[in-house]
Amino acid sequence: MTEDQIIGLISSNIIYLLAAAFIIAVIFKGIKIVPQSEKYVVERFGRLHSVLGPGINFIVPFLDVARHKISILERQLPNATQDAITKDNVLVQIDTSVFYRILEPEKTVYRIRDVDGAIATTVAGIVRAEIGKMDLDEVQSNRAQLITRIQESVETAVDDWGIEVTRAEILDVNLDQATRDAMLQQLNAERARRAQVTEAEGQKRAVELQAEAELYAAEQSAKARRIQAEAEAYATGVVAKAIQENGLEAAQYQVALKQVESLNALGNGSGTQTIVVPANALEAFGNAFNMLKGNK
Repeated sequence: MTEDQIIGLISSNIIYLLAAAFIIAVIFKGIKIVPQSEKYVVERFGRLHSVLGPGINFIVPFLDVARHKISILERQLPNATQDAITKDNVLVQIDTSVFYRILEPEKTVYRIRDVDGAIATTVAGIVRAEIGKMDLDEVQSNRAQLITRIQESVETAVDDWGIEVTRAEILDVNLDQATRDAMLQQLNAERARRAQVTEAEGQKRAVELQAEAELYAAEQSAKARRIQAEAEAYATGVVAKAIQENGLEAAQYQVALKQVESLNALGNGSGTQTIVVPANALEAFGNAFNMLKGNK
């Protein structure tokens, strides 16, 4: 087939070729395949018409245009540092990080131009406001509660933009050197106070234990004296009963017996010694012997 024949064939079928090209263009223009991580905002004659979700979507060719392709993946704002003043007038630097994602692209596209900048500005203002309601000690100890309050406030502020704040983090709370030195002095003073209190409590406990020991010793001594007194009273009662039953001879017998026992103890002492015997000692031996014989 010559070149002239090919040109003649195309010229005779140009209408069919143009129709086929038009149909193909219509098909490509009318079918939109949206990735899972994106949403398309479709305009018709310059106005919002619809939002296309992931998958295959059909639009009217040449009338509808996918003007904006918005990623719905979670995003992270660059870490930001802002100054804030606490309730007790301490200047702190707060490092924050915010994560968000776009849920309603039609609101984000037509209501806000710079999403990251708007969220960063909102977070900075909310952080300063929340820090201003708390003392420095509360900021340090209640960081989780502070993060929750900041996230809730940011979510409320950006709700009209079709954005969801998934996480807000306070990375660090920095203080100037003067404040750090003052806090260190306060910490050392608190440690010294606790040490003094602990020492005083230990001394107090030692005094209490000593008093308890002395009281216990006094109670035991009193108990021993009471038992001894009861024993002496019992012995006295026995002697009194013997005197009552046997008359005066029983008393004389006990006295003589004690004298004999005392002399015997002196005689059994160790070493060479001289014993002075009373004049009535022999009489005491005799009386005791006679009483023994009488008792037998």
